[in-house]
This record gives sequence, structure tokens and C-alpha cells, in this order.
Amino acid sequence: MNSLLTRFLRYVQIATESDPHSPTQPSTMKQKNLGLVLAEELRQLGLTDAELDEHGYVYATIPATPGHENIPVICFCSHMDTSPDASGKNVKPLVHENYQGQDLVLPDDKSIVIRMADHNGLDHCIGHTIITASGTTLLGADNKSGVAAIMTAVETMVNDPSIPHGKLRILFTPDEEIGRGVNAVDMAKLAADFGYTIDGEEFGSLQDETFSADAAQINITGVSAHPGMAKGHMENGIKIAADIVAALPKTELTPETTEGKEGFLHPVEMEAKAESARIDFIIRDFKTAKLEEHANILRSIIAEVKPRYPSSKIELTITEQYRNMKEILDDHPHVMDLAKRAIASCGIKPKPDSIRGGTDGSRLSFMGLPCPNIFAGEHSFHSKLEWASLEEMEKAAEVVVAISRLATEISSL
Repeated sequence: MNSLLTRFLRYVQIATESDPHSPTQPSTMKQKNLGLVLAEELRQLGLTDAELDEHGYVYATIPATPGHENIPVICFCSHMDTSPDASGKNVKPLVHENYQGQDLVLPDDKSIVIRMADHNGLDHCIGHTIITASGTTLLGADNKSGVAAIMTAVETMVNDPSIPHGKLRILFTPDEEIGRGVNAVDMAKLAADFGYTIDGEEFGSLQDETFSADAAQINITGVSAHPGMAKGHMENGIKIAADIVAALPKTELTPETTEGKEGFLHPVEMEAKAESARIDFIIRDFKTAKLEEHANILRSIIAEVKPRYPSSKIELTITEQYRNMKEILDDHPHVMDLAKRAIASCGIKPKPDSIRGGTDGSRLSFMGLPCPNIFAGEHSFHSKLEWASLEEMEKAAEVVVAISRLATEISSL
């Protein structure tokens, strides 16, 4: 069996969901199970310094080939966790060889059907080997396809010393899906000059722009009373929360009504009872300044709702998550130029693009490591309809090797 496919199938069967409500680092200890596998595999490939640290990060080094010790150090990064939006436990990956455009009916829930008409990119995968889950879980291609691509690129370069490259650093992170992927990364230990996350969807995509992102939380303390004697006293936390949600924009600033460079204000979770309630939001926009405008909508809604409940407390907390990496990458054009050249050298048309989301590279860029995002062969993430193309993953691995090789030829780096 193809070594990349073998790796990928092994990785997706290791449950690694992250948990936004956990205070630990990493948020779930099971992410370390994959980290242990990767660190051991890297050591077997000859990367003797490969380690899984206490915070759940895997670090490893490919030493430079002779004569290239002094060129900039490049980092390749993917994340190990999967989204908590769908179950990643007991994933049963299915391999569909020589895909010919047919509906893929997933056997464990036949209502889950992957149709070419519903999935951008699937029409370009005729003849490919497509991997799906079985219908009750996500697949985990986001981002284990990137992990598998990097691991395969490492194997290629280790086994072929004729491929020139500088010193390369490998980084696998936990908790990217909950916005904490680089919270405890040791930048001094990483010691790279620039990098690339391998975590994109569209074949050939190269992304240098992400959302800027904040999280918002509204905490409500109502007034509880015995319902039989509550007249004039009770201020129900559930109803307060409902009033706030009902006042949110409906025809704009929502994920379901926006596209392109439009931002949104999105409630993602609510817990409520008569005594208290909590509403969690994510705030997104490509222009960082607009995050405050969107937060002000929440402040206005609270100001409107609060007088109806004079004895209750409604508190808003805003937390910065990440910022648009384009603000940094525009100052380092060589990083994008190298990736474009590498993608083209693999026979692929580079597709510079923006991400309606974020990556570890968003924060790494602001931490001193300019870090755009490259395609990984993963599609329709965070859902039971997730799928991956083996051929696209193989091309992602080729691009990693090409970046490493071409960096030795460009003196301006």
C-alpha cells in the first residue's frame, strides 16, 4: 500500500478532538497519543532529536545537506487535533479507488452522501483515490492529511540525500481547532526563519490572508425564585439570553449570509438556566479594526436588553484570538514567492487566496515566523462529509520537498 495512504489511515484512527472548555495544555491528553506515534516515526526515519514535549508539541529537525548549512531555516507545520464540531472517535476510514463521479453513500449512516455536485473540487478528482469516514464521524483529514504529507516529505528527503536543502524544522501542534494551537510553542526552540502550514483545501491554494479573530462571551446572572411565588421577582436567565440572541443581525454579519471578505458575528454555544446563562460568540473580519465595530453591536444589544431586567447582571468579555497574517506576510514577499515557484515546479497552477478562517500560521506570523498556508488535500472539514484525495496529499508532499530544494537556489532568501 502507498506509504502516504498507510500513514494517513493510521493517523485518522487515533482520536484527537480538542476541547474549547478544557483549561489544560493540550486541551485533551489524547492528542498526545498521536504525538507519541509521530515522534517515534520521526526517530525511526533518522530525526534523532524528535520529541513530544509536555505541552503536546512535536518538534524535529532535518539537518542541512552539505554546503547549505547557512541558508534560512524553514519550518513545516500541521496540527494534530480535530474539530470538536463532529465526533472523531472510532473513525473508520474508507478508501474509494478510481473515483468516477458517483455518489459516495457512507455505510454506517446511509443518509450521509457525498455528491460531486455538492462538493467543490470533487469534480477535479476523477480517477483519484478518495478517502472518507463511514458516516458517523468526521474523517480527520483536517489536518492529518497535512501531517501525512509532511511525514512523507520527510521520508523522501531522508532517503534521497541528493535532494539539497537547508536545515528544516518540523512542528506538529495541538489545539489549533480551538484557537490555541501555538499558545505554548517554544519559538526559541523552534528557531526557524519562516514557515508554511500544510492545512489548505483547494488544490494548488496558497493562502497569505486570514480572518482577524476575537472571541466574545456574555455572562448573565438572573434572579431566580420559586415559580409559584416569582411575580415581580424572577428575571429568567434563559429569557435574557433569548432576547440577546433574537436581537442579533439576521440578514447580514452572519456566516450564512456572508462570503468573500465579509465578516460576521456568530453565536456558537449557549448554556442557560433560570438563574444564569452564558453565550459564546466568535467575531471575524479581514479588517482588524472592524472587530471592534462588531463587538459594539453586542454592547448595543446588551444596552437595549438590560433595562428589561434591572436586577440582573449582563457582562461582556472580548478575547483576542488571532490576527490577519497578511499584515505580516506583506513585509516578507520572498516567503510567498518561494511557495509559488515550488507549487508551479510540481506542475500545479498556484492559486493565491484568502482563508475565511485561521491557521496556526496566523499567530506564528505575529510571533516572528512568517507562515502562509498551502493546500493539503483535505475537503469539507468539521463534518461527517469530510473527504480527502490521496493524489492531492501526494502533491502536497511534493511541494514541501520542492520548497526545501528551491530554497537552496535562491540567494535572496
